[in-house]
Amino acid sequence: MVNPWAGEVALVVDGERHVCKLTLGTLAELEAALEAGSLLDLVERFETGGFSTRDILALVVAGMRGGGWQGDAGILLAAEIGGGPMEAARVAAQLLARAFHVPDASAP
Repeated sequence: MVNPWAGEVALVVDGERHVCKLTLGTLAELEAALEAGSLLDLVERFETGGFSTRDILALVVAGMRGGGWQGDAGILLAAEIGGGPMEAARVAAQLLARAFHVPDASAP
């Protein structure tokens, strides 16, 4: 079970459930990986629906690394994401939202 109060989100990769979260270190890695813009630009892209698959991949990699995974984007490129690209996008958006927002007590 994930803990939304800790910013956690679950994602199934190659049949294995992973707990993902954005830590300060993974946020710094994410900002560097974006190469252009800032985390605020990334948040805005998700809020307006203007995000790219690159944004999704970078967020999922950062979230998985924040949850303790030791892989990299190359591994995820060949992996099977449970729920496909739409689930990856949902998880990426939740990671951003939970990193910068205190969840409601009734959140799942």
